[in-house]
Amino acid sequence: MFTMKNVKSLVLSLLLFVPFLYACEEKTDVVESGTYQGVIDDVEAEETEIYVKTDDDKRLELYFNESTQLTQNGQPIQFDQLKEGDRVEVEVEKVGNRLEPVAVRLLQANE
Repeated sequence: MFTMKNVKSLVLSLLLFVPFLYACEEKTDVVESGTYQGVIDDVEAEETEIYVKTDDDKRLELYFNESTQLTQNGQPIQFDQLKEGDRVEVEVEKVGNRLEPVAVRLLQANE
């Protein structure tokens, strides 16, 4: 049976744990519209999303949409060809507080 002391302890534990969850999530940056180079540090295939660590130490969160152009050496490629460690050049458009990937060019695949 739950006592008031147990409930208070449980609530306190949860309150202390929630900030830890947010701290574990890596921060992303919103940059100005433009072209950036960097390395993919995470691929979320089910979300068609990549995270790119840019050469100037920003972390970009990019959700692909139907108009995102994905190429390698000028030729279209499939999203599933992207992987962590790949070097890319991304052209993004800042829309409010998020980035829309206009084009992603695979420069060097991580073997």
